[in-house]
Amino acid sequence: MMKVMIPPIKCQGIKSKLVPFIKQVVDWSFEGRWIEPFMGSGVVGFNIIPRDAVFADSNPHLINFYNAIVSGEINGSKVRKFLEQQGEILSRCGQDYYYEVRERFNKTHEPLDFLFLNRCCFNGMIRFNRKGNFNVPFGHKPQRFSKAYITKIVNQVDYVYVMSRHSNWSFICQDFKETLKEISEADFVYCDPPYVGRHVDYYDSWNEENEQYLFETLNQSPGKFILSTWHSNQYRKNVFLETLWSKFYMLTKEHFYHVGAKEKNRKPMLEALVMNFAPKHPHEKSVEQPEQLMLLEKFAEYQKSERLVL
Repeated sequence: MMKVMIPPIKCQGIKSKLVPFIKQVVDWSFEGRWIEPFMGSGVVGFNIIPRDAVFADSNPHLINFYNAIVSGEINGSKVRKFLEQQGEILSRCGQDYYYEVRERFNKTHEPLDFLFLNRCCFNGMIRFNRKGNFNVPFGHKPQRFSKAYITKIVNQVDYVYVMSRHSNWSFICQDFKETLKEISEADFVYCDPPYVGRHVDYYDSWNEENEQYLFETLNQSPGKFILSTWHSNQYRKNVFLETLWSKFYMLTKEHFYHVGAKEKNRKPMLEALVMNFAPKHPHEKSVEQPEQLMLLEKFAEYQKSERLVL
């Protein structure tokens, strides 16, 4: 089983379970940049580990968080200290403290507060109201930040820090239309847009006009692309796969979304990968690229040196 690195910020619809499937079909011959117009969690790109990458998203808080890691404002030791302090207060005060931090974040937009809220809010959702304020309720787990859980988050932050230090990664806050203007023939584009009629958080709401624009742009793209979208569930099908995207190659895989409050409401969905190149056989074993292995070795060295310091 391929090990998948989970990012420090979790999002609805995170593609962690689809990463091995996506890695198998990526055309590794691309020599340009890896471009994500809808970064979201970033889990796919963080596991592809490209040498050059543009991670773009319309959510400024998401981009601010990762730029804080790249700049060194946030690192593993700072995250550990912060979450230990905040977690201890949360365990004593419960949801009252969660809402205190939420109110504080909506005034200051501090990246570490964003991480704290993301990790103890309801279902790890990222949602903002019309005024741009984070409005997800408490996740009802005041003992959330155990020592092991904090260590896991610290490792996730350090992973992004090390990979960005040894690669040319840019995190940009901008609309997907701006990002798509920059595609060259050598680039590889991975698109994971919000799904029509399924998700609105006021930073990346999505409609049929956006879907049409994305199709027209990728249809004329000089580079290769993969579009990640939903195919169907037990109730309905994605009609755009039969209209807009029908001319391209498509693979499907079942995936579970953990959004429902109760487990019985968490229904499986058939995911689709749409691409403008012939994919490798989906059962072919994925092989790590030399640069990926080199960067993973750098991360292992970093972790070892950090343990020696501690």
